[in-house]
Amino acid sequence: MKEKKDLLLVIDMQNVYLPGQEWACPSMRSASDAIQKLLDTCQFQQVIFTKFAAPEKPQGAWKAYNEVNQAVNEDKWLNDITEELKPYLEKGKVCEKSVYSSMKIPEVMQAAKEAEHIVLTGVVAECCVLATMMEAIDLGCPVIYLTDAVSGQSDEKEAQIAALAESFAPVHTLVETSESYLERV
Repeated sequence: MKEKKDLLLVIDMQNVYLPGQEWACPSMRSASDAIQKLLDTCQFQQVIFTKFAAPEKPQGAWKAYNEVNQAVNEDKWLNDITEELKPYLEKGKVCEKSVYSSMKIPEVMQAAKEAEHIVLTGVVAECCVLATMMEAIDLGCPVIYLTDAVSGQSDEKEAQIAALAESFAPVHTLVETSESYLERV
């Protein structure tokens, strides 16, 4: 198994984003396959899975967001990590967040500072992945954005966020596929 001093961040791979669900991301299954291959092939410095959990007392616009999405927020299955990824949870830790950016989680922040790179994977490209990437860049953490391991609400939105990530290259980001990442390690 190849060793990397990178943090693999698996963002919000929850059932609610599966095809056919309320917040479906069409390429989520293929993103999940890429994530599983990364987990099977590499030994990362650290692996962190995040999941969105509605806060008890949301503030500002989050209050309206959580009111609109109350039925989703209260459904335990929708908020759970997908069955395909559950066997991999033992390779890392699961951290909850109540905002888009995973960098708001103290364990993620600490792991990001200790890693050579943050390898971004998960959903939703144009929300949680984007917010995490932007905050990581602001904190000076080098980001690897794996296009095939990130899913959004459409192919067009996925391409837009990948292009945005590319605009920060080569100083802050590297945009590639999981295959090219594995070839380099």
